[in-house]
Amino acid sequence: MKPYLISLGAGMLVGVIYSLLGVRSPAPPAIALLGLLGMLLGEQAVPLVKRIAQGQPVLPYVRTACAGHVLGPQAAKPTSPEREG
Repeated sequence: MKPYLISLGAGMLVGVIYSLLGVRSPAPPAIALLGLLGMLLGEQAVPLVKRIAQGQPVLPYVRTACAGHVLGPQAAKPTSPEREG
């Protein structure tokens, strides 16, 4: 239940921001989708910067956890080698 309440709260916060920016809610689809994409990418910016600052490898993180969060769990699955023959 807690994730739903957090999601509701975040949605309300975004609604307030939309109101302050003068964007109608629901926003036109293109604006709404770009906003969602921005939120997804913004969530990944902090862990990415932390990894860079700590000298940890970034590319494996982007290909697994980051891709899985932004594009869905199927994007983070390693690909199997193609069968020969």
